[in-house]
Amino acid sequence: MVKIGNIELPEFPLLLAPMEDVSDPPFRRLCKTHGADMMYSEFISSEGLIRDAIKSRMKLDIFDYERPVGIQIFGGDEEAMALSSKIVSTVKPDLVDINFGCPVKKVVCKGAGAGVLKDVDLMVRLTKAVIRSTDLPVTVKTRLGWDENSINIDEVAERLQDIGVQALTIHARTRAQMYKGHADWSHIARVKNNPRITMPIFGNGDIDSPEKALQYKNEYGIDGIMIGRAAIGYPWIFNEIKHYFKTGEHLPAPTVGDRVEAARNHLIWSMEWKGERLGIVEMRRHYTNYFKGIHSFKEYKQKLVTTDEPENLFAIMNEIEKVYAGYEFV
Repeated sequence: MVKIGNIELPEFPLLLAPMEDVSDPPFRRLCKTHGADMMYSEFISSEGLIRDAIKSRMKLDIFDYERPVGIQIFGGDEEAMALSSKIVSTVKPDLVDINFGCPVKKVVCKGAGAGVLKDVDLMVRLTKAVIRSTDLPVTVKTRLGWDENSINIDEVAERLQDIGVQALTIHARTRAQMYKGHADWSHIARVKNNPRITMPIFGNGDIDSPEKALQYKNEYGIDGIMIGRAAIGYPWIFNEIKHYFKTGEHLPAPTVGDRVEAARNHLIWSMEWKGERLGIVEMRRHYTNYFKGIHSFKEYKQKLVTTDEPENLFAIMNEIEKVYAGYEFV
């Protein structure tokens, strides 16, 4: 069993990564249904929360069926991080997570996200400000370092644990790599094997199959895995990994019917949470991922991303299910 404060997770938990414009309540609900053990909100700007920005406030929505669930915040100002931590605590998530890993320029330029990797003293001060402002467990997600010449994850892990961080997720790339190149988990293994480190260490980066999940579990000795991009359009990956761990065998691949059901539920829950119009529009980015690998699908994709009425969208999905019944994915 893995513990974060009073949160008890299964042995070797599978976590859903916080992904901007992806990890909203409808998507988290799908991933929970398909085996995710813990999830996080999209990352939320501390400045946005304080300004009462509508989009930031919406990201605070969590539901009991999601638990355990964490809310992730980012920022580069101690006072703003402390105040946003207090705001987050009022909606009673199970933990507060700090993002020190986002490599996107508009975040880094504000001295937040992975930008903080260049100043570990600042990272410590920001984290202390959050810890002092909440009674919830505080965790951190970060990267190996700014670039390959400044990998400082060993120092980061020790110093964060020393001030009270209760779990650390490490994306096994530097900021300079963004999402490209090889994710080097040997650095995560070194942190995990450090005798000073007692908090759970979760690995993130490049896990896209049950085989790779088992290989990394055995090879690097981490406490659990966080899955991000591999779950987009494919929430089945969580249960597939769990089944493979137990049996060494693969679950049957999701059928076109399974994919239609997932897309339909995602659309319904998006409309319920965001309102009909926004739910329909923002769902359009997901269809390609749900129906990836289906030959001659372009015409249906075009219909899905241009149709504005829910009943017509459901009719298109029903047609997809009938037309491609028995379709074998290669």
